[in-house]
Amino acid sequence: MTERTFTKEELSKYNGKDDPHKYVAVDGVVYDLTTVKAWAGENHHGNVAGQDLTDIITNVSPHGKKVLSKLNVVGKYIG
Repeated sequence: MTERTFTKEELSKYNGKDDPHKYVAVDGVVYDLTTVKAWAGENHHGNVAGQDLTDIITNVSPHGKKVLSKLNVVGKYIG
């Protein structure tokens, strides 16, 4: 099976509003946050789904990338 790829425009649709799923990209990998309780609202600490959060998760987030291993990967982000 071919891995699904997401452009910036495609990823933006998965913001929990336009589509019920919530996806974010980090380091070129797209993760599914749909069932993550911390992402149940419209945003998580001011961040919204449907975008590349590499800079935020790397430089701002207190938990860093260690939480990513718990998430389902849904594809590759090509920007």
